[in-house]
Amino acid sequence: MFIERNYSVSSQRQFISALKIFTTYYPSTKINDIELTRPKKSKKLPSVLSQEEVLHIINVTTNLKHRAIIALLYSCGLRISELINLRLKDFHIERKQLLVKSGKGRKDRYVSLAESFIPLLKNYYYSYKPKEFFVEGIQAEKYSASSVRAFLKKSCKKASIHRAVTPHTLRHSYATHLLENGVDIRYIQSLLGHSRPETTMIYTHVKRKDLMQIQNPLDVALQKVASSDNDHKKVMLSRKI
Repeated sequence: MFIERNYSVSSQRQFISALKIFTTYYPSTKINDIELTRPKKSKKLPSVLSQEEVLHIINVTTNLKHRAIIALLYSCGLRISELINLRLKDFHIERKQLLVKSGKGRKDRYVSLAESFIPLLKNYYYSYKPKEFFVEGIQAEKYSASSVRAFLKKSCKKASIHRAVTPHTLRHSYATHLLENGVDIRYIQSLLGHSRPETTMIYTHVKRKDLMQIQNPLDVALQKVASSDNDHKKVMLSRKI
């Protein structure tokens, strides 16, 4: 069934879990002899933008509301659901903090507001005058997640970023950049609202600074040969053969 319908690994795992519970409550089905093994979860690394790419996306976004949304998603590491549920009363400008209520797992948390974001926030507020939510659609209703994804896609196209970028990519980028800036992994876990440190640890695999400091063995080998050989052309990979 999974092969024919091309279901994802997570769907397969959910199905097997449900079937195991079903057979526990209904032993009369007599399907206990079937070997039900959950496939292992895929371990994919998150897609991350560079800081320059994030700034470029914000700069090419001319619509003030859209610009404020992208800047807030990145600067606070918000999930898309958290953004569209934000209320104006959740902003504590004097303390430069944002209260994120009922995040994943029904947890509240505080995140810091970027000082550079506050003028943009004020400009957006006085221009659009939202009534209750940070961003509102027609008749002061909640903004839709699909609208955010749509204009983010357009902004990335304008910025000549051709790989897939979603609101969650901005969250991944926020966490990775914090780690690269030397912020302790425990604080990042708290800022992201992760229940387990293992979830946050994935960003240690994608931070650029540590990777850039590791010398590639090919470079080391070439440097050793070059230091002992006066004819550098012999060890240049790009030379004509």
